[in-house]
Amino acid sequence: MKGLILSGGKGTRLRPITHTGAKQLIPIANRPILFYAIDALAQAGVDDVGIIIGETGPEVRDAVGDGSRFGVRVTYIEQDAPLGLAHAVRTARDFLGDDRFVMYLGDNLIADGIVPLVREFEGSAAEAMILLASVPEPQRFGVAELREGRVVRLVEKPPVPPSDLALVGVYLFSSSVFDAIDRIEPSARGELEITDAIQRLIDDGRDVVPHIITGWWKDTGHLGDLLEANRMLLDTLEPRCDGRVGEDVRMDGKVVVEAGAELRNCVVRGPAIIGKRTTIDNAYVGPFTSIYYDCAIRNAELENSIVLEKTRIHDVTGKIDGSLIGKECLVSTSPLRPKAVRLMLGDHSRVEL
Repeated sequence: MKGLILSGGKGTRLRPITHTGAKQLIPIANRPILFYAIDALAQAGVDDVGIIIGETGPEVRDAVGDGSRFGVRVTYIEQDAPLGLAHAVRTARDFLGDDRFVMYLGDNLIADGIVPLVREFEGSAAEAMILLASVPEPQRFGVAELREGRVVRLVEKPPVPPSDLALVGVYLFSSSVFDAIDRIEPSARGELEITDAIQRLIDDGRDVVPHIITGWWKDTGHLGDLLEANRMLLDTLEPRCDGRVGEDVRMDGKVVVEAGAELRNCVVRGPAIIGKRTTIDNAYVGPFTSIYYDCAIRNAELENSIVLEKTRIHDVTGKIDGSLIGKECLVSTSPLRPKAVRLMLGDHSRVEL
């Protein structure tokens, strides 16, 4: 089997972070989301992987390389515009050929991986397998309607969902999906929807197998989902310390200190991870916090947050909580009087004071 990872979307729901970077490279527990997808395919024995890229293609290429460090071979496939998941599959037709394949959305995380799913699909005659999960807000996703254990209908983001079973961002297909894609029309939003292609397979009497997952799954397209995924993955880490920790530092719970990091006169409560060459000085880092590499946190408090690389946070009054802070940012208190909040924000920013 081959693998196809989609990493070409614009990430509009995570702006302004995604104005300057790929949403699939936002770090969760200090590891880009995309890397978890590659790992999942490698663990399932899928070592020939195509990655769909768009505007952020150079950044994705630099991060992933040829795939050898993940144990896979990577082929990059350029998509001219994000015109839907089915369009992405069509774009990869030459790479996929007649092989059966796994399509994995690069901003999704599945706790239990996909090894048994790939094995099940490889040993079946099914034309497609869809992963489903019960969710509280199914109208945000593609939704499946089952009858006696069979898929009878799929609807993309319905205002009135027929069930609470959302399509998880992993699909398994045979090459028959290409014929289905060739016979669908763009949706009202101008995209070729993968739900329409799968519905075409169902209408043609093809065998489309549902698999309801029981472990957690996250589509990390919103801030809340990113933070929740970060909390879940941090809680799975084994504590370790590869950096320098002063005698005046207190660490509680699961804390990872990566190589080159330095902690002085601070409290770190896990689960938390401090990235390479990051400095924490006279600060409090609370649970469920990921701080990426080359950051500096001084005279500040933060928890339940994700801080990207090369960001400085210092001399901040009050706790920073539930936040996603981009790369190379500066968050500080102005020394000038009269005291005031001074902001320089990009488009689509959100600030709560």
